[in-house]
Amino acid sequence: MKMNKLTLAVVAATGLIGISGVAQAGATLDAVTKKGYVQCGISDGLPGFSYADAKGNYLGLDVDVCRAVAAAVFGDASKVRYSPLTAKERFTALQSGEVDILSRNTTWTSSRDAAMGLNFTGVTYYDGQGFLVNKKLGIASAKELDGATVCIQAGTTTELNLADYFRSNGLKYTPITYDTSDESAKSLESGRCDVLTSDQSQLYAQRIKLAAPDEYAVLPEVISKEPLGPAVRQGDDEWFHIVRWTLFAMLNAEELGVTSQNVEEMAKTTKNPDVARLLGAEGDYGKDLKLPKDWAVKIVKQVGNYAESFERNVGSGSELKIERGLNALWNKGGLQYAPPVR
Repeated sequence: MKMNKLTLAVVAATGLIGISGVAQAGATLDAVTKKGYVQCGISDGLPGFSYADAKGNYLGLDVDVCRAVAAAVFGDASKVRYSPLTAKERFTALQSGEVDILSRNTTWTSSRDAAMGLNFTGVTYYDGQGFLVNKKLGIASAKELDGATVCIQAGTTTELNLADYFRSNGLKYTPITYDTSDESAKSLESGRCDVLTSDQSQLYAQRIKLAAPDEYAVLPEVISKEPLGPAVRQGDDEWFHIVRWTLFAMLNAEELGVTSQNVEEMAKTTKNPDVARLLGAEGDYGKDLKLPKDWAVKIVKQVGNYAESFERNVGSGSELKIERGLNALWNKGGLQYAPPVR
């Protein structure tokens, strides 16, 4: 394989190149272990998913993925450093090795998965694109938006989805693009645009940041599939498996009734073989991932199972109050489903 100087520089920066010039398994885990923390790419401020509180502590569903990976690798969920990234910056940051994981409300698509050197490890949130409008416009449906001025965040799947939806419904619109979601929301609030379009989860998060959130409504239409999840660089299956099975551990824990409150006791007393395998009481499935035997115990104890993370950050325990919907477990009417540990 022939590489130019620029390609060599980028690949070397990712830590995935050896003397032979071939990607080497384990390079990311080795680099993370050596520096003592996971570098995580997150959004530049999205309540419920990744944002900093008044004390500068990062919180959110996407943040919890990074904390859970740190808990699995180090036994300490605090061993994470965060890189807030705009939609334009996010892929370059992962490709170049600036971050070890991209956990930033990012949609899994074919081109991103196959043509950008990324691997998506799972779905943390099943979403769909929607529209946020000021109630004073008197609009009850997206099909009433003919001639509207629409705020969009640049560098997202939102732009193509919007164009497709308006074209298929014979509607016209004027787009105004912004680099950050906050800029888009401020433009809606100032009246520069009639409607803000983005993933519905992002619309709910942006609405609570407005001066008068009750004056705005999310329209009923969902115009796309937006499976959001963490991504890692291609070429390192070992790191890919760690991030993937971290999410699966949180989902399996919820399904099996394992919580941050009972996980240590269940690891000692469970009679359920599935729980015993997940928590390391039977077998040593962490070894396959190059993780400690109690890797899943550390995740659930310090971060929680998927339900605990969801409810705390975006669900009933949060300002967003988003219902589980598609993000419920497969046996409770949703799409969330994790393979077993065995």
